[in-house]
Amino acid sequence: MEIKEYLQEYRKKVDKELEKYFELKTKQAVDLHPLAEEAVGVIKDITMSGGKRIRPAIIYYSYLANGGVSNEEIVKTSMSIELAHIFLLIHDDIIDKDDFRHGVPTAHRRYEKKALRVMSHQKVKEDAKHFGTSMAIVVGDMASSMTQEIIFNSSFPSDTIIKALNAMQEIVYRTLPGEMMDVEMELRGRADEEEILKMHEGKTARYTFEGPIHMGWVLAGGVSRDNMDNFSKYALPVGKAFQIRDDILGVFGQEDKLGKPVGSDIIEGKQTLLILKARERGNNSQRKIVDELLGKRDLSLEELEEIRKIIRETGSLNYSQELAERMVKEGLEFLHKVDFKNAEAKDFFEKVADYIIRRSV
Repeated sequence: MEIKEYLQEYRKKVDKELEKYFELKTKQAVDLHPLAEEAVGVIKDITMSGGKRIRPAIIYYSYLANGGVSNEEIVKTSMSIELAHIFLLIHDDIIDKDDFRHGVPTAHRRYEKKALRVMSHQKVKEDAKHFGTSMAIVVGDMASSMTQEIIFNSSFPSDTIIKALNAMQEIVYRTLPGEMMDVEMELRGRADEEEILKMHEGKTARYTFEGPIHMGWVLAGGVSRDNMDNFSKYALPVGKAFQIRDDILGVFGQEDKLGKPVGSDIIEGKQTLLILKARERGNNSQRKIVDELLGKRDLSLEELEEIRKIIRETGSLNYSQELAERMVKEGLEFLHKVDFKNAEAKDFFEKVADYIIRRSV
């Protein structure tokens, strides 16, 4: 089976459980307050509007790889990482000032528009923006609470649940410094390759690959420590390659597939490997153009194409793609040391690594 089939099949399973979960949370929210009901609706809308469900799939296949038996309970519990993902995305969208996520308006923009519809006094725009940000922060917190609730209410043994809750906390705790690095590097307007890759490790590799793998291992009983160590050595370089490829798609991809504007990383002034190498390898004129356009909020398509051209001409695009490929190769060397208890899981992890560097969305 091809990786897209693996992900599509698992998405069907987990989306079925997500629909049932959101139906339950909506009923509970009705008894709390209309604002709570609205918040659940926002979380559901963003969650169900897109996403490949790669993180829940990784939990599931890690569970199988480590001796777990496929059942409805592991599918339901794997939803937890998707809610953690949404919680982090809602807050990340505020930080990045993004307007869309998965092709639908971001949480803070939804609430900002709501405020604009009902407000009529002087500082309306400023106050509407603050309202939108404030409400989105709380909605993100609500999604975070759902993450814990799903694990807590699972049918796994109580000691496994405690370990899984701890594993989820570890995922978030290790992810947040990567987000901090991203924000701080944007403030400085400069970063070196080591910093960028360290940020990718924290912000992406830990919670997209290593964390879900660890969660699956814990839910399967957490027997072989060697398995987890080799899985981690696979996950971290593959996770960094995932983010490098994501940054490439953010500049060269298609908006209808990405679910957000192409070039948003340029508009936000992100310090990516593409920008770093374009600066390092570019001539004075090219560096000047990059510095002038990076962080420009009203970047035109013509200006985006200028940056694309420089990234290609300086070899930055090739450098980034080749580094991602080397990282995946490194990760696969450790994957082959894992003692797989399930052949389908082995096939999944081999194919997901190749997918990382070939994907177009």
